[in-house]
Amino acid sequence: MKNLPVSPLAPAAFPTLPLVAGMQASASRIGLYGGTRNDLMTVVFPEGASVAGAFTLSATRSADVEWCATKVKNGRARALVVNAGNSNAFTGPAGLAKNAATIAEACRLTGAIDHEIFLAATGVIGAPLPPRTVADALPNAFEALAAPDWESLARAFSTTDTFPKGVGTTLVLDGTAVNIVGLAKGSGMIAPNMATMLVFVFTDAAIAPDVLQAMVSAHVETTFNSISVDSDTSTSDTLLVFATGASGAAPIKDQGDPRAALVSEALRGIFHDLAMQVVRDGEGAQKLIQIEVQGAVNDRSARQIGFAIANSPLVKTAIAGEDANWGRVVMAVGKAGESIAIDHLAVRFGGQWTAKAGGAVAYDVNQVDAHMRGQLIDILVDVGLGSGQAKVWTCDLTHGYISINGDYRS
Repeated sequence: MKNLPVSPLAPAAFPTLPLVAGMQASASRIGLYGGTRNDLMTVVFPEGASVAGAFTLSATRSADVEWCATKVKNGRARALVVNAGNSNAFTGPAGLAKNAATIAEACRLTGAIDHEIFLAATGVIGAPLPPRTVADALPNAFEALAAPDWESLARAFSTTDTFPKGVGTTLVLDGTAVNIVGLAKGSGMIAPNMATMLVFVFTDAAIAPDVLQAMVSAHVETTFNSISVDSDTSTSDTLLVFATGASGAAPIKDQGDPRAALVSEALRGIFHDLAMQVVRDGEGAQKLIQIEVQGAVNDRSARQIGFAIANSPLVKTAIAGEDANWGRVVMAVGKAGESIAIDHLAVRFGGQWTAKAGGAVAYDVNQVDAHMRGQLIDILVDVGLGSGQAKVWTCDLTHGYISINGDYRS
């Protein structure tokens, strides 16, 4: 991939993130980008670290995803190895051989059991790597292990991302500071079916694996599974959350522990922030779009309607052209296949109703046009049937998306 201009929706700078005790990490170079950049993130955890996760439901998901989805059930982690430049998806026996060599080398270097090693990969699909491509890079990666340089780590597993994605927070649990940091990559091939990108979250809280998994599962649907860039679900989507237990705070062993609710809410905030960063970096994106649906028969129906709007090329290109074409929104509602009350259908752009009670209404064109010229576009749809509601997020569809994906393997 050629260097891409930074998204106009990017944050001003990568944030200053807290240290997560008990983990060491390095960003290093395999050579999958011709030796021009780091393409390997390696993280090592202390014995007893917990892990939980969520993964793509794609039928063609990668060998790395298949491995992690099985091993995460054991709930313990000692190392995470992530490469960019090759997704190790649809690679058959060669992909399994690459993983076997990587896992064996990571076990040798850490003394871990194989189910404590977690893998992720992103990049070109269907291009087998020599079995020891990653394994042979691990000794140097382990020599470079140190306190995490968060921005360097985030950049090491990016592909078409135009900016590194990170967020962090600090909680106080019974007088002890606990840190949480999340990193993500994602720009294209983004649609819900959890996870919709690569996301790695680290905390030095001590949390039992089953409690940590419950926290992850509680917030996936309304964060990472509520965004779309292009309606395409990746073969490599992975969300992993690691808890080192090195903060010194007493362990959280039960979901009924009041501290579990505090950590869970903090994780929800991390997930939401990273999900929004991914949409803001949608390939070619110029505008972030929030679509709220209300009045549906239930929340599931509202989500279906929301994604019908979010994934409509006609809606997304109209917004790219700064056109509040509510007729295209109505079209998308109609194709969703969900129950609506057409005589009560209403559409609002940026606080101005453009259609109500099943038909057009007069509105302040200047105010709506000003809203459409902004970077954050707010659409509300009421389908007039019940109390079901949902929010989803997407971005506009521009010529930039075609340029990036037409040149992806060049």
